[in-house]
Amino acid sequence: MGRYLKFIFISIIFIVLQTTVANIISIRSISPDFLLIWIVLIAIRYGQVESTLFGFAIGLLYDLATGGVIGLSSLSKSVSGFVAGYFYNENKTEITLGSYRFLLIVLLTALLHNLFYYLIYLQGSELNTFRSIVMIGGITALYTTTISLMPVFIFMRKYSFIR
Repeated sequence: MGRYLKFIFISIIFIVLQTTVANIISIRSISPDFLLIWIVLIAIRYGQVESTLFGFAIGLLYDLATGGVIGLSSLSKSVSGFVAGYFYNENKTEITLGSYRFLLIVLLTALLHNLFYYLIYLQGSELNTFRSIVMIGGITALYTTTISLMPVFIFMRKYSFIR
């Protein structure tokens, strides 16, 4: 129970970061997805079920907080949590979090997240869907992966005694 309360508290902090800091550090309306990094962290540390459920809840709270399309972020973030959960290995958690593997997992899940998100979001739009997904989704995924270097450095320093 204590772990889930901690998840909820940290998730609220990440939602506040996503709605405030992400807009400040955005580059031409491209902003990193702090919530996705948090969901991947949950997936690597605790597994697929927790990350899928928290991905859904975090996405729903984010949609409610931002006034976005209700359910779109919850769907894309729960899919991201489900996919990231495949990389869960309780014996290699610290190694994964402190290495390039975490960056690759974030990049893969960010690409899938943005693919799901923009495929649904751009339905009925006159914008070129493929170009929008590649340009906005791809660049956003790269930006999110770049920001995810911070937890990698933190975990490298924290678990440096293991190597």
